[in-house]
Amino acid sequence: MNTALVVEDGLTDMEIISKCLQDEGYYVIKAKSSEEAQIIINQNQPNVIFLDVILPGKSGYEICRELKSDPKTTNIPVVICSTKNSDVDKMWGTMLGADAYISKPIDRQELATTLSQLIK
Repeated sequence: MNTALVVEDGLTDMEIISKCLQDEGYYVIKAKSSEEAQIIINQNQPNVIFLDVILPGKSGYEICRELKSDPKTTNIPVVICSTKNSDVDKMWGTMLGADAYISKPIDRQELATTLSQLIK
């Protein structure tokens, strides 16, 4: 079974994203901060990581940049999920290595399509 890490400090968004992923057959691990996410990533290499941009500690952008510059995690697909959905925000996410960018509120079909494109 594929594992997804959801890094989200908002309880409602955390539950919505987690439920969508579970419906797609993923085992979901949850983190509410950048520090918690880094511990989880070091212990369990997930198959995909969903990052909010605004988090306690480091931003989702910073985490993404670190993941993509580390040889141990560079191949893990990273999806930014954020209410920050301007073209500049999406470009910034792409420049830092994000594999996809999904705007909130989450659209279940968009999430499912994104997963099928990233996880083969």
